[in-house]
Amino acid sequence: MKSLTTIAVAVVSIIAFSPATFAAEEYNTSNGLTAVGKPLGLHGVDPVAFLDIGNRIGGAAKHTAAHDGVAYYFSSKEAMTKFQSNPAAYLPQNGGYCTFGVSVGKKFDGNPKFAAVVDGKLYVFLNEAIFRMFQKDKAGTISKAAANWKKIRTVAATNL
Repeated sequence: MKSLTTIAVAVVSIIAFSPATFAAEEYNTSNGLTAVGKPLGLHGVDPVAFLDIGNRIGGAAKHTAAHDGVAYYFSSKEAMTKFQSNPAAYLPQNGGYCTFGVSVGKKFDGNPKFAAVVDGKLYVFLNEAIFRMFQKDKAGTISKAAANWKKIRTVAATNL
């Protein structure tokens, strides 16, 4: 019973403290456009540095690469080139939405301040409380998110 209460509190906190706007597409992006005319993914954090060296480094607009309609910032030209040669290896899972949210059928902001690399893949979470819940059942959350992502990938967040 305590577990159900914890999950209920987590879901309510997700809804209550989530940003007012969500991307209606397959990727979680920041509001506005970058200099390349695309919305920014992963809050401007360099996904290559995150996965290759395990460091959350902010990227720079001068090193921008767009993939599938989303712009990503990189900390160096080398990181940008590496991403361009194999974007799938560096993209955050679940379109950059909160993995726990996706595991319960929702699209919430995925904040790279609360992230994990599991089996070479990047997962982001809404906040610290949700990240801690993920840590209790990583495999279960990832599995549920993968199943749900197939169903909700193209559904607008406001319709979930």
